[in-house]
Amino acid sequence: MKTELRERKQGDRQRVRKPDWLKMRIPAGDSTVFLKELMRERGLHTVCEEARCPNMAECWGAGTATFMILGDVCTRSCGFCAVKTGKPLLIDPEEPAKVSEAVRLMGVRHAVITSVNRDELNDGGASVFAETIRRVRRENPGVTIEVLIPDFRGVWSALDLVIDERPDILNHNVETVPRLYSTVRPQARYQRSLDLLDHARSRGVVTKAGMMLGLGEERHEVRKVMVDLHAVGCRILTLGQYLQPTRGHLPVERYLAPEEFDSLRDEGLTLGFRHVEAGPLVRSSYHAERHVPAVPEEKRKDPQV
Repeated sequence: MKTELRERKQGDRQRVRKPDWLKMRIPAGDSTVFLKELMRERGLHTVCEEARCPNMAECWGAGTATFMILGDVCTRSCGFCAVKTGKPLLIDPEEPAKVSEAVRLMGVRHAVITSVNRDELNDGGASVFAETIRRVRRENPGVTIEVLIPDFRGVWSALDLVIDERPDILNHNVETVPRLYSTVRPQARYQRSLDLLDHARSRGVVTKAGMMLGLGEERHEVRKVMVDLHAVGCRILTLGQYLQPTRGHLPVERYLAPEEFDSLRDEGLTLGFRHVEAGPLVRSSYHAERHVPAVPEEKRKDPQV
């Protein structure tokens, strides 16, 4: 199957036409409307909505939701992200309690907690992550917790605040290959992300990472990132197609066919990852509830193992 479907627009750069396998109708039933209203009533944000995720209804239906704490304004300006950037508002001290209540009301079984970058804070918001984990776990017994964290500017004492709460999975995305960092995520550092995952592994936490594909990376570069992630102990990997949120964001350079994602999944499993979620519509939290079994049973029973 041809994987580069292109069309030219007069007077414009070469643009990439969306293939049929990405043309889907996003379901919006009564339950989805109710959950959206619930978020608005409590002043909460889900990355499912903010990032315009195509899998929102499916994940919510499976008992997984991704809550975005620390507000909805990011201090960074990544070229791929639909989240607003600018000067953030003050932190809501009631946010951890609100997230915990939403987990209960939504019937969430696997809660993913993520955030915007808050580089202006000394700990990057790590203490709010820690308190949110504590509240959700205390008030929602049996719910598994995954955190999708920023890099905290490489301040490992901040990272340790999160690790000390022993989330079931610690997720940190590298997003793309090192060569593209200057345009895709200019305020991040590839090695810093690897060091973060390595530090978390050294503290006994199960780690997960993800990449978007279609931004101009080469296959050999993707494999090198996979090798690097496995080398720092990452054992859960997500690979999905980058979709341009607006015309003001980075353009899609290439759409990968489903067969390519299948091949990458096989390659990741061969490298030694316990779980690889790969497909055109895969996002960090897609089927996240299925990733928990990739955590060794002894770690789930005793996080100190």
